[in-house]
Amino acid sequence: MKKETLFIIAGPTAAGKSALAVELAQQIGGEVISGDSMQVYRGMDIGTAKITTEEMQGVPHHLIDCVNPWEEWNVARFTEEARRIIPEIRARGHVPIVAGGTGFYLHALAYGAEFSPEETGGELRKKLEERSATEAGREELYEELSRVDPAGARQIHPHNIKRVIRALEYFYQNGEPISTHNERLRQKESPYALHYYVLTRPREELYRRIDQRVEEMLESGLVQEVEELLKRGCRRDMVSMQGLGYKEMIAYLAGEMDLAEATRVLQRDTRHFAKRQLTWFRREEAQWIVWQEGESLADQLEKIRNSLLKNTPCN
Repeated sequence: MKKETLFIIAGPTAAGKSALAVELAQQIGGEVISGDSMQVYRGMDIGTAKITTEEMQGVPHHLIDCVNPWEEWNVARFTEEARRIIPEIRARGHVPIVAGGTGFYLHALAYGAEFSPEETGGELRKKLEERSATEAGREELYEELSRVDPAGARQIHPHNIKRVIRALEYFYQNGEPISTHNERLRQKESPYALHYYVLTRPREELYRRIDQRVEEMLESGLVQEVEELLKRGCRRDMVSMQGLGYKEMIAYLAGEMDLAEATRVLQRDTRHFAKRQLTWFRREEAQWIVWQEGESLADQLEKIRNSLLKNTPCN
């Protein structure tokens, strides 16, 4: 049975994935599915560097602005929605392109991961979430994960409590580390004719772009965006509010640090996040595109064209 084509444009934050996905979609008649775990939330635009209507350039985008910040969103919901959308895109005669930096989401979709109802919620998750309500509780959960799944803990930032809880939940439900599960999943063959690209930049250039992006977020009203979310009832213990940009600005608004320190912490943590993203993607069977200084968006598209001429899907 012939596999259907699926493009993935992955990579670290600030590499230029969204722009490349739009350019590719315009060239091949594609539609873009967001593979970002934060851009799905309504009202969280600046801190997530959400693509704007102008930047979409008429290309249809999916899984952006789908849920409120206080609603549940996880890998199971992402894969379920993406698998529903992909055939709809094909039925319109278009090509599905998944673009984003949430490696776990992209991998689960690319390799057909299945999630049981027990893995997507329930009493165990509620108990873990209750324990994560305080900073001490979050630290305790990460230490617990480090004991039962040290390899998995090394792949997760201690502040990413959503993934910490998910990893502990998986361990206690299945009796094995989630890192073992992920490695087994990597051995699976993709159900798609997969064209998986990881877009990145030289490290110093990437870090410069990250620092600049943070400054632009603040100039665009990140603090005001967070204030509005708090007025709407969002709390700092919500998964959505644990995202980069939001937890730092909440700390600033709570008087725990001044704006200069919050900015420095956000820039530092975003650079660290990009480093972890690159570590994840190095384990994937993907083709890498390095956007060198002085190159254009058209140059990156030409690299994709050249790889397609070789007719080498990743799996």
